[in-house]
Amino acid sequence: MSEALSNKDWADILVQALPYFKQFVGKTIVVKYGGNAMLNDDLKQAVMEDIVLLSTIGIRTVLVHGGGPEINAMLDKVGKESKFIGGLRYTDAETMEIVQMVLTGKLNKDIVGLLLQAGGKAVGLSGVDSGLLRAKKIDKDGV
Repeated sequence: MSEALSNKDWADILVQALPYFKQFVGKTIVVKYGGNAMLNDDLKQAVMEDIVLLSTIGIRTVLVHGGGPEINAMLDKVGKESKFIGGLRYTDAETMEIVQMVLTGKLNKDIVGLLLQAGGKAVGLSGVDSGLLRAKKIDKDGV
């Protein structure tokens, strides 16, 4: 990582960001937080602090996280091979159970804890909760 920013650098960044803050205050934004970004502890802390900052200035944030590296590690640990078709993870019933365990049981809870430690408020949800998300299988032709 680079050296710490000076107060002037921070002031310049905030001045540049102010129009965006004004534009999105009172609105909800969705942030996709990919699994590879979660591997770097400094980046992880910066993301949590940025989300808390957005909340502090009145921008509601929905954080949608990935977890590919953690899923792959767990599949390896239990001796199940990761299978990808056309760049998409193939998830049979057994794999889906492991994916849900990693995403909902571990990563979601870890992220909520990090947000709370950073001074934010957070609730962890899964797309399964209350039928929040519904999905259809992609057939072999990608439809």
